[in-house]
Amino acid sequence: MTAPLFPGRARRSVAALGAVSAGLLLLSACDKPTPLATVTVGSTSVSAESDCRADGKDLTMDRVQECLTGLKDAKTVDYARGDTLRLGVEPDVVEDGKKWQAVLDGQPITEPSSNTYRSFQGADVFATGGQGEAPASKMLGFVQVGEDGKPLAVWSFKLKLK
Repeated sequence: MTAPLFPGRARRSVAALGAVSAGLLLLSACDKPTPLATVTVGSTSVSAESDCRADGKDLTMDRVQECLTGLKDAKTVDYARGDTLRLGVEPDVVEDGKKWQAVLDGQPITEPSSNTYRSFQGADVFATGGQGEAPASKMLGFVQVGEDGKPLAVWSFKLKLK
């Protein structure tokens, strides 16, 4: 009769250690989530990770425009004329001299800022200036820019007129 190479308890310990090691290896292969941007209207908030990111490189202006206007599954928040619109980003977005800018239907509505929060009380983002009927929805984007002003990431949301 031959003796086993490892007693039963040692085999279980080695198997458990192997399972934990494999789990840690899988977790280390996962991408770190990107910082969140948040849009709040009244008591409703929606948050999202960036839709477009260059991972350390600059985004081209064509890609930025595509991300701001062409996203079909952007998170939606209802907006009524006169509501207070609140925009926020996580502190990671403005680290190391980076800034962010709000963009409505492809047009900047704020200057680049290193603040993590902006509020627009009673803003009518659906105003047409007498140019016909207001659209049913508008795309609201946040663009992260580097110290040199070049775009690094884009978050997109849809404002839906109530």
